[in-house]
Amino acid sequence: MWYQQTLSLGAKTRGFHLVTDEIVGKLPLGEVKTGLLHLLLLHTSASLTLNENCDPTVRSDMENHFLRQVPENADYEHDYEGADDMPAHIKSSSLGVSLTLPVSKGKLLLGTWQGIWLGEHRNHGGSRRIVATLQGE
Repeated sequence: MWYQQTLSLGAKTRGFHLVTDEIVGKLPLGEVKTGLLHLLLLHTSASLTLNENCDPTVRSDMENHFLRQVPENADYEHDYEGADDMPAHIKSSSLGVSLTLPVSKGKLLLGTWQGIWLGEHRNHGGSRRIVATLQGE
């Protein structure tokens, strides 16, 4: 079985957001006994990563870390889309824009405390699109 769909996630505030349920709820995972789900975020100023799914302070600590490590208003050449744009590109490349996750018996095989995060690195990033490709039997 092969299945592909472009998912739309509603606009999020700047920071890291747990989006596992929002993504899984839009996909026919129940039809897959054994397979893989590939997610590709179609943006250069946001990211996808797999991390803590329980304690929201991890997400705020992560945002604070990246604000210190990749500051706005630094001496970036690319600055015509706003002070948050070039730092957003750096964060996106650092964290990545894709995930490949195993599927078993209709569910994602994630660790006990793992969830899919959307990193929104712009102040006003807007809605985000993800191409989800599901393969398996």
